[in-house]
Amino acid sequence: MLIIGCDYHPSFQQIAFVDTETGEVKEKRLVHREEAEKFYRDLAAEGRQVRVGMEASGHARWFERLVAELQFELWMGDASEIRRKRGRKQKTDRRDAQHILDLLLKNDFPPIWVPNWENRDLRQLLWHRHRMVQARTRIMNQLQAVALNEGLLCRKKLWRERGRQQLEAFRLARWASRRRQDLLQLLDRLNPTIAELSQAIEREVEKCPAAQQLMTHPGVGPLTALGFVLIIGDASRFQCGKQVASYLGLVPLEDSSGNRRRLGHITKQGSSMLRFLLVEAAQVTVRSLPEWRRRYAHLMMRRGRKTAKVAMARRLAIRLYWMMRQGWDYQQWSKFGSHAGQPGNRDGVQSNIEKLIGRPAPLS
Repeated sequence: MLIIGCDYHPSFQQIAFVDTETGEVKEKRLVHREEAEKFYRDLAAEGRQVRVGMEASGHARWFERLVAELQFELWMGDASEIRRKRGRKQKTDRRDAQHILDLLLKNDFPPIWVPNWENRDLRQLLWHRHRMVQARTRIMNQLQAVALNEGLLCRKKLWRERGRQQLEAFRLARWASRRRQDLLQLLDRLNPTIAELSQAIEREVEKCPAAQQLMTHPGVGPLTALGFVLIIGDASRFQCGKQVASYLGLVPLEDSSGNRRRLGHITKQGSSMLRFLLVEAAQVTVRSLPEWRRRYAHLMMRRGRKTAKVAMARRLAIRLYWMMRQGWDYQQWSKFGSHAGQPGNRDGVQSNIEKLIGRPAPLS
């Protein structure tokens, strides 16, 4: 078998490889894309068994498809763990490739979960709609500024028929009028595109039972449910909700030592799109559930509005994780969730057990 440690860059890759049969070690620098593709295809033509290890990084889709096509083993490693295991302070491309190769040979390589190709393609659908909505928001904000400069303050009414007519009726200078016209045209083009993408997401949710179960929770729509299922993937790879919150970057930075404990802002190490969706969904949940509304008001008075929003988003993420892992909808969570058996929960575990044994439940 040929074991290859690959230090991947967008324009080239530095590799260090060893033949386990002869023990011969070599190094090579492959320029993307023709030289690298020729090298790996030649190995496949020779009938060699190949294992490639590399850090998880972006801009490597073509390389992953090539390795999968040639039926080679591809191990994706945690970049932070690989960096932590590096002993020397000298860092070069050659040293990085040799370091990855050493980890592969010592069986100390830190692999990570990699989603399948279908999952990745659906993520592109979510990202595309997310970026289109962001572009539409920027355009709408610019048009609001144009209306405000002309003394028109109507907020959301600007996008109704009467507000649109008032906006188009303003007599503006040459380039200001050109800007207004172009922005309105872009807005008219984006609205059908976003609507089409939203319908595509709804069709994908109909094929995903896990997303349909998450949608039963108040405040969770098709976009948030599908995004959570795609980003989390296999829920069993997390042991608790705290790990999910950390994976999504919803936990605070911490620099503690001894009796001193310092907490900072959230890490933001996970998917920025899913964090945004969770914050938006949590605000709808706060307006829908009295318990969440009380908790949100309490946190807002103590820590401020922004911190309270993030805290509720973290709570929603943990709840969605347990619903996804247990295969529950919101009604089942209400009966058998973490609050089951507590006073005031008539359908909790305690009252259900007493029903089975024939004893009356105590009045709460």
